[in-house]
Amino acid sequence: MSQTASTPGRRWIRLAWIIPVVLVGAAIIVFGAQWLRSLDGVKAFLTTYPGHSALPSWAPVGFPAWLQWQHGLSAFLMLFILRTGWLVRTTRRPDAFFTRRNTGLIRTKGQPIRIGLQLWFHLTLDALWVLNGLVFYVLIFSTGQWVRIVPTRWDTIPNAISAALQYASLNWPTEDGWVNYNALQLLSYFAVVFLMAPLAILTGLRMTPGLAGWWRRFDRVYPLPVARKVHFPLAVLFAAFIVVHVFLVLATGALRNLNHMYAGRDDQSWIGFIVFAAFLAVCVAGWFALRPVVLRLLAGTMGTVGRR
Repeated sequence: MSQTASTPGRRWIRLAWIIPVVLVGAAIIVFGAQWLRSLDGVKAFLTTYPGHSALPSWAPVGFPAWLQWQHGLSAFLMLFILRTGWLVRTTRRPDAFFTRRNTGLIRTKGQPIRIGLQLWFHLTLDALWVLNGLVFYVLIFSTGQWVRIVPTRWDTIPNAISAALQYASLNWPTEDGWVNYNALQLLSYFAVVFLMAPLAILTGLRMTPGLAGWWRRFDRVYPLPVARKVHFPLAVLFAAFIVVHVFLVLATGALRNLNHMYAGRDDQSWIGFIVFAAFLAVCVAGWFALRPVVLRLLAGTMGTVGRR
């Protein structure tokens, strides 16, 4: 018994080597970036490309209220999408199942589809996230906000390299997200909004129970195993992006950055922080409130919930 109980501990001990490797790797990156910045050629490069590309004169300034709400709702939904996705991946047999008669494109020869409760919640959150994203796409292009996260100049790439070098050397580029993101931020947001999000939707649709028949015609060019292999790494990338994003928001001027997105103002007041704290409180409350009994009640409004 003692040998069995110690197995998890031994596994953690075996993985402990990762910590010093990460620390040494980070130190090499930081000191290497600082050494590069001491070279005359690199100094000239940083002067020519300070880290951000110029925006058109008509580019909007600041963050409108709709963008603040979109950002908060998307972050809230993504938190629980990642949670339920992980539970779906790691749970071998669900404790409860959801059943609903199929309609529209989702057909299984008239037979009801029975899925785990966590998968039902994951798909429901996905649908809300996609709807929110469609509204975001319409608004961002109709208001001109797209120009702030879509690269339109060739110097975006060298400026992104410059910004990356500045971050790596811990001498971070000047932040002015209220007016213009640095090039590395621009490329990151572009990748998340226009590459990762659509790819996550396409792979998620391919994996959705009940859609297998509709997707069968694409099996040769878009097989199900490929969608599965792509979907999970995308989730990891989303989680990594969120962690890095939140860290940089807090580390590069927390009050001002939080005011930008949570208060719609460009100052050092505490209003944005208070709103952000309230948002976190809602997330924590939702995390603990969404227990299996609550999920059963919610799912019961859309279909039948049963045990094993």
